Amino acid sequence: MHIEFENQRIEFNVQYGKRKKISLHIDGFGIITVKVPKGTSEEMINNAVERHGKLILEKLQMIAKAREIPQPREYQDEGKFLYLGKEYSLHELIELGDLNEEELKIKLKKFYFSSCKKVIGERITQYQTALRVKPKSFDIVESRTKWGSCSSDKKLTFNYRLAMAPIEVIDYVIIHELCHLHHMNHDRSFWRLVGSMMPDYKEKEAYLARYGRAMTF
Repeated sequence: MHIEFENQRIEFNVQYGKRKKISLHIDGFGIITVKVPKGTSEEMINNAVERHGKLILEKLQMIAKAREIPQPREYQDEGKFLYLGKEYSLHELIELGDLNEEELKIKLKKFYFSSCKKVIGERITQYQTALRVKPKSFDIVESRTKWGSCSSDKKLTFNYRLAMAPIEVIDYVIIHELCHLHHMNHDRSFWRLVGSMMPDYKEKEAYLARYGRAMTF
């Protein structure tokens, strides 16, 4: 979801649960999460974010400035890493053991690759059924420029860094590439098909544009 505040766009994720109050959290990557009671209306959520709009923008500005200066990752318990849109300590993702930094990087990368393949493998089935398409294969790759791709021979690839994104953003990339099995270009028919599967796909694109640089290690 998002709101416009002081001519700036504030994007945030919403988590519904058994709670009495609305709470806001901004992690070290600038990702905003709004936790709300089940049944909370969109209007109430937007109002809550707007009330804290000034503080949110100030915090985001501080985080942006800090990220302009390359910060060395901490490959130990204090290090923070993204997984499915949330921030985790390194030991919550992999076993540290007595590994050195380079070994931990390799192990973490393998974790992201395997997790990405598992998540996409589970979710691609439901969307290919809904779209009545079937890719020849899909693979997880490393790419600096693309989140996903579809070849003319119906082979799909997905960037392993998607494992760091929220599940609904992963779903968008899956839908996007599956829709290319119907339309290989980005014409109106393609975007109509994407929109029929995910009406708010532009918010998912905006998420990748804004947080994509943070989805690394």
